[in-house]
Amino acid sequence: MRAEIINVTDEIKQAISLLRRHLDWDQAVRRLDWLNDKAEDPNLWNDASEAQKLMRERQHLDDSISGVKALDQQLNDNIELIAMGEDEGDESIVKEAEEALKTLRTEANRRQVEAMLSGEADSNDTYVEVHSGAGGTESQDWANILLRMYTRWAERQGYKVELLEVHDGEEAGIKSATILVKGHNAFGWLKTESGVHRLVRISPYDSAARRHTSFSSIWVYPVVDDSINIEINESDCRIDTYRSSGAGGQHVNTTDSAVRITHIPSGIVVACQQERSQHKNRAKAWDMLRARMYEAELMKREAAANAEAASKSDIGWGHQIRSYVLQPYQLVKDLRTGVESTAPSDVLDGELNEFMEAALAHRISGKPDLGADAE
Repeated sequence: MRAEIINVTDEIKQAISLLRRHLDWDQAVRRLDWLNDKAEDPNLWNDASEAQKLMRERQHLDDSISGVKALDQQLNDNIELIAMGEDEGDESIVKEAEEALKTLRTEANRRQVEAMLSGEADSNDTYVEVHSGAGGTESQDWANILLRMYTRWAERQGYKVELLEVHDGEEAGIKSATILVKGHNAFGWLKTESGVHRLVRISPYDSAARRHTSFSSIWVYPVVDDSINIEINESDCRIDTYRSSGAGGQHVNTTDSAVRITHIPSGIVVACQQERSQHKNRAKAWDMLRARMYEAELMKREAAANAEAASKSDIGWGHQIRSYVLQPYQLVKDLRTGVESTAPSDVLDGELNEFMEAALAHRISGKPDLGADAE
């Protein structure tokens, strides 16, 4: 077997192994057996909502398990075909099986991405918050660049983006902003972006043209639908209204229509100023708070997900997940996965899929972080 095909088979085997680990294979098979038995219970549909939930889970597990079995079977079949073709000196059989393996590798990679996006809320729309770190104008400008980067990424994916809240910087950039990204698997793709992002560049605001390091943080949390019950006591919340900030002119709101809600026990704060009506902004802010509370619960369940701790940490040295270096060289490096790009302008224009896919795979494989000191 040629070295190239050996590498292809190794990649497929690794993908199958990761898929099995992600499914928790033995437990998934037992769960599917139980769901199949449950589907035969005539009393199941006495509770239509619960029955639909179980049937969706059954379909998902059946598709996932069948897919892994099919990959495994096709891999073994084509390896046997290659061995047979080599023994018989039939190059056409060998070539056909090798092409089938390359196609199978593509299918394995596709299933890996699907598996990465099979979390409880991965298919939901998502909120993305951007917060500038210490450093005044520099970090506020960096926060604005990140806001544009995620907006451009979402548009490239065909997602719809709504700006819900923005707090402008004193001279340039933004202190904070929140966008709503709408589209299938929006949260699944963006969830690993939570954390601190570091920029190194020659400052456009420094007359001496010195190099500056700036930090901003990203926080990603899913929109929750009506089927998820999140109970929040209004007595635990403080509601503030204020005048919307904006670029001026026709966009300035002359009434206190913007709404900020602080959940006192957890310290979670959300704000919305998208609508000109305080009533609508208040309703949307409550939705955002429910989403943040739900995301906090999700993070408790996902022990492998350390994004929450990163984004709650100080926005500075030692807590970043990715570095964007524009001077003295050009490099974007993810400090968790080691993925690099020597085209930071493309990355800042929204080309993020390679970084996101690697971070999702990193969650499944459970490999340790490379560390914040990795450069």
